[in-house]
Amino acid sequence: MASITKRAGAWRALVRLKGHPVVSATFPLKREAEEWAAAEESAIRAGRRGAFPDKTLGDALTKYELEVTAHKRSSRAEANRLEAFRTGFPQLATKVMHKVTAADMSAWRDARLRKVTPGSVQRDINLLRHVWNVAANEWGWCAKETPWASIRLPGDNPPREPVWRWRQIRCLLRRMGYRTGCPPKTPAEDIAWMFRLALASAMRQGELHGLNKDRIDMGRRVIRLEEHKTAERVGVRHVPLPRRAARIVAVLAENADGDGRLFRVARGSVDTLFRRYRDQCLIEGLTFHDSRATALTLLARRTDVMTVARVSGHSDLKMLLERYYRERPEDIAARI
Repeated sequence: MASITKRAGAWRALVRLKGHPVVSATFPLKREAEEWAAAEESAIRAGRRGAFPDKTLGDALTKYELEVTAHKRSSRAEANRLEAFRTGFPQLATKVMHKVTAADMSAWRDARLRKVTPGSVQRDINLLRHVWNVAANEWGWCAKETPWASIRLPGDNPPREPVWRWRQIRCLLRRMGYRTGCPPKTPAEDIAWMFRLALASAMRQGELHGLNKDRIDMGRRVIRLEEHKTAERVGVRHVPLPRRAARIVAVLAENADGDGRLFRVARGSVDTLFRRYRDQCLIEGLTFHDSRATALTLLARRTDVMTVARVSGHSDLKMLLERYYRERPEDIAARI
């Protein structure tokens, strides 16, 4: 049965049917809430009869974005990918979801592979497969036998190998205006200090940008991260700071702005500006995120693998070995 209640100036529609998860949504008008509840109840009953509602794949992507994506930490990036599918493949997005075939999705896969890497397509497929699973198991919009069962998957990209070399680092830092001991005053200098700290601490760009001096314990040389990729598994992550990273953090914390932020540059500008200065230095094949692999590779020369994993936050040593340890065979041979 559906119930409509008013709460905080909005109308909340809740559909509760035996043997099916409770679904709800909030609308500004009571009429909209009633229409949505009637449509949801009809769709659920149709799914029980073995008939599926004429909901399009675009409808599923929109509903998934509102009910699932919105609660993820990476919601903005995932929403952009869903929107790119709707706008880039409008004919497929307007097709009724339970009528989409493996041939349809194979054609989409091949079209995407002509423009982006297999790893990018694989990430899109992982997202779409979850959309199908939610649509089948929770919404009753399609059968549980999805088109993906018979589709050849492109697989992930091979692990990256490049690391930042000292000459490249020095050239880039000079181009961005970095001066040792002089706190950043411009966006370019902010990014230079962020990059320098990434090379010293192996922290991710997103983790660095959100740093606040209240999370830093200089006495213990530890940074407390409450939001990170492994938060679902290990909760709050404590990052031990090498001495070089601690010196960088001390300068930044002393000159933090009024609310304690270490970096003032806008989040959306970091990658754009970094690539611009990198290209001006004629550096190819390297990204900001490669600083993490560079830092971990250098750290592995000085300590054991468990310590490296604790610094990086990895619980999967295979991921650490295959993706972030990039020591060249000739460098290993020179030490053994």
